Amino acid sequence: MSAKYQQGVGLLEILVALLLLAIGVLGFVGLQLRAVEATSEGFNRIQAMNIARDLAEKMRINNSTIALAAYQTNLASTTNQAASGSNCYSGFCTPTAKAAFDVHEAYVQATNTGMTLNMMTCPGTANGRQCIYVAWNKTDPVDKTTTTTGHIACTNSTSSGFSYNEQSTCIVMEAY
Repeated sequence: MSAKYQQGVGLLEILVALLLLAIGVLGFVGLQLRAVEATSEGFNRIQAMNIARDLAEKMRINNSTIALAAYQTNLASTTNQAASGSNCYSGFCTPTAKAAFDVHEAYVQATNTGMTLNMMTCPGTANGRQCIYVAWNKTDPVDKTTTTTGHIACTNSTSSGFSYNEQSTCIVMEAY
C-alpha cells in the first residue's frame, strides 16, 4: 500500500533538481553578460585614452600660444573638427595648420570608434590648463549638468570641485 503513495516522488525530485540547475545556469549567464559589458567598457576606455594621449602629445610637440588657440578653435565644434585642412605629412605646416591637421586626425579616429571630442579649460584649475574630453555612447564631452542633445554630460564642476557624472561614459585627460 505505501508504494502506491510514493508514485511520482522521483519525478518531483527531478523537477526540483532541474529548477535548481536552471537557476544556476541563469546566474552564470548573468555573470557572462556582465563580463562582456565590462570588457567592452574597458576596450572603449583604452581607445579613448589612446585618442586623448595622442592629441595631447601632438599639442606638446606643437607648443606655442598660437597653436594652443588653434587647437581650442578647432576642437570647439564637430564642424571645425571635421574640416581637414592641410596634409602635414607631405609638406611644411605652420603651427596653426598643424593644429588643424592634428585635430582632424583625432576627429577621424574618434568618429571611427563612435566617440566624440572636446577640449576646454580644466575645471578647478587656476593655471588655465586644457582638458581633452573623449566620450562615447550617450555621453557628451562637456562639463555641465544638462546637455542640449538629451545625453549625459561627461563631468559636472561645482564650486566644491570636479567630478564625473555617475552614468557617463567618457575620459578626461589634462593636456599641458
